[in-house]
This record gives sequence, C-alpha cells and structure tokens, in this order.
Amino acid sequence: MTEPEDVTRIGFHFDVMCPWAYQTSKWIRTVRDQTGLEIDWRFFSLEEINRDEGKKHPWEREWSYGWGMLRVAAMLRRDSMDACDRFYEAAGRALHEDGRKPHVPEVAKELLTELGLDPGTVDAAIADQSTHDEVKADHDAVVNAGGFGVPTLVFGEGSEESMVYGPVVVPAPEGDDALALWELTCAYQRVPFLYEIKTPKTDRDMSHIGAVFEPYINARDWESREKPAR
Repeated sequence: MTEPEDVTRIGFHFDVMCPWAYQTSKWIRTVRDQTGLEIDWRFFSLEEINRDEGKKHPWEREWSYGWGMLRVAAMLRRDSMDACDRFYEAAGRALHEDGRKPHVPEVAKELLTELGLDPGTVDAAIADQSTHDEVKADHDAVVNAGGFGVPTLVFGEGSEESMVYGPVVVPAPEGDDALALWELTCAYQRVPFLYEIKTPKTDRDMSHIGAVFEPYINARDWESREKPAR
C-alpha cells in the first residue's frame, strides 16, 4: 500500500476565486514545507463549470475574473512553477484574507510588483491568446476525468492517476494536524470505490465559515455558485 512518504508529487487544481481551494492550498504548502512534497499547480475554472447556457465562455472574453487570474498564472508557469505558486498565494491571500480584488487587472499588477515579478505579465497574458489554451487544457483534463470543482488533488501519472476532491477544511490546519490530514488524504485516495466522507454542517459551522470567508465575500464581484458533486 502507498504510504504518505511515498507520495513525492501531486497535481493541485485551483481557481483563485474559490475560498475553499485557498484554504486547502495553505494546508498543502504546510505539508510541502514538512515533507518536501512537490506541487504541480494546475487550473480549473468555476466560471466555466457553472456557466449558464447561452452565456459566453470565459475564453471568449478579454478578461474574466477567475479565468483572467489563471491566464496570468499560466504565463508565469511557463517559466517557473514557483512564480505561479507565489502569484496564487499572493492573489489568494489578497482576496480571501485582505479583502483586495486581484481579479481587477490593476490589482493583479500591484501584487506582481510586490512579489518582485514583472507587472507587465498581466498585459502580456491578456495579449497572448495561447494562455486561454493552457488554462482550458488543464480545466478540460480534470473535468473529462470526472472532476467537478476545486480543490482537486491528482495522485500518480497517466493510467495510474487518481483524484481526490478536497480536503475541504477551514481554517487550514498547521503543524502535526496538517500532517495528520495529509495521511488521511493519502489513505483516502488509495481505497477503491470510496466516494465520499462528509461532516454535516451545523448552524455554528456556517457561522464559523462565514466569519473566515468575510473578506472574500466583501471583495468578490460575482455571485458564488457551486455545481453539485456527481
């Protein structure tokens, strides 16, 4: 059986817009810091998966909130997975903790400047139509394999790939708790035909989630939707 220490690399599909994926990204970075895990950051579009019939696809727009941020991440990823990682961390923190609007191009440029990266990457990503293709390729790959939302983790490669939706946790656990959740996640993905383990949310849970997500709720310029799991 595969043990957590045997997992040295995963794919992590994200959309900067998603507050749940952001918390999971904080957790997986903590796991990386403690285990040396390598993370391949991959894209997923909530705008596309939740798109109303007849509305434009996000790649048909010059700039679309989540898709636009992913195009910037795609441009960065071409040269450096680390730069993609740093941009996602900064944009996620800006939206989900600081109440800023990284989905506005001017704010995305500010974040790149703060990271010591070229703010011109935003305009370059908008001008380069192939960034649409890169985001769409990642999105289509996970959706065609059964993915429906983020965070989605991908273990293994090729025909040996397996996916886990989640873990969905807020706030992100740290220290030994982060490693315990990693062990649980690794165990979950290796059990055939295990589809769901879920904790029902009480009113107290909903209040807790609302308090943590308040900066995101105030900063977003869209209506949040969630496609049901298959």
